[in-house]
Order: sequence, then C-alpha cells, then structure tokens
Amino acid sequence: MRTDLKKGEIVALVIRSHWILLVGPILLTVLGFLLALLLGSYTYIIPVLLFCYLAYKILERNNNLWAITNLRVIDEFGVFTLNSKESPLDKINNVTYNQTVWGRIFGYGSVQIQTAAEIGSTTYNMVEKPKELKDTITLMQEEYKRIQIKSQAQELANAISKSSQKQSKTDIATEIEKLYNLKEKGIISEEEFNVGKKKILKE
Repeated sequence: MRTDLKKGEIVALVIRSHWILLVGPILLTVLGFLLALLLGSYTYIIPVLLFCYLAYKILERNNNLWAITNLRVIDEFGVFTLNSKESPLDKINNVTYNQTVWGRIFGYGSVQIQTAAEIGSTTYNMVEKPKELKDTITLMQEEYKRIQIKSQAQELANAISKSSQKQSKTDIATEIEKLYNLKEKGIISEEEFNVGKKKILKE
C-alpha cells in the first residue's frame, strides 16, 4: 500500500482484484509463444509484446487495492502513477456485496459502498473475498462509532465542574455510554436517552 497512514490509523484488511482477471492475458501470452514456435523467429515479437502486456496486468492488479482502516476505506490504483480515493467510515451509509454463481465458486464479486449524498455510490467489481471486505467495513464502522461515543462521553464528563459533580468523570462517561447502547439496541427511545443523559449530568 502506497497511501500514507494518519496518526493512530491501523490497517484491518487489504483486498485486491481477483486473480481471474489475469487468466485472459496468461492465455494470450501462451498462445503467442505457441504461434511464434509454429511460424518462426520473425514472429517472436508477438509473444514478447504479449508478455509485456501480462507483466503490466500483474502490476496493475498488485497496485489496484482496497484497504480498510479504523478511519476510512482507501481505494488505491495506478501502475506508473498513484491514484487514491477514500471514504471516511462515518460517511458510509450502507455496504452491500453481490456474487454470481461463478463468483461464489471462484471467490469474487462486487461490493457497493453508499456514502453521503455529495459523494454518492461507488461499486468495486471483480473483488476477491467480497463478503470479507463488506464485513470488515461494517466491523470497523462499529468500532469507530464505539470509540467516538466513548470520546464524546468523556468530553461531556470533562466539561462538568468538579464542585457540582457527585460522580467521577469516568462513571458519568460509562453511564452515558450504557444509555447510548440501550438506545442503539432499541430498548429505549431517543427521547428517553436524552432525558436520562440530562439526569446523569445533573446528579
């Protein structure tokens, strides 16, 4: 991976295009060598050119990757140049994947990431292990939200004056995080969460 990571950023998964994309160039190269053997030395330029094409496609596959970190999804591509596109985890609204019958047999498919309206939807085709890619993005989103909730709860606790505080800052952060988890599970409503949060902060 050629994209520089941010401070505290950790790579959870790196996925590339499926190897099946190389089957065509490999067959063409083999046929080119067979053709050169049959027709003579003057035709050896054909397999040489086809071999260069195969080498390019291998480099292209190695450089065309998707990296999932604890902060973003990085889409990196380019052989002689570096092109990088990223989707922050907090901007991703939905992730889906699709596999045909052949895709299920050979382990490839397409993954679609729907982000905020201004960014739109992006589809990655012929991806190896599409389910793993989708599941890792979802897992990293959940981890990102958990860390954000904990951070925000701690900031709320730090903002409260020590003189008016009956509980420790850690206790307040923990209680607010518990309330939020209850709301996420659908046990309490948004209104009940807000009422509970105000009550904790007033104690």
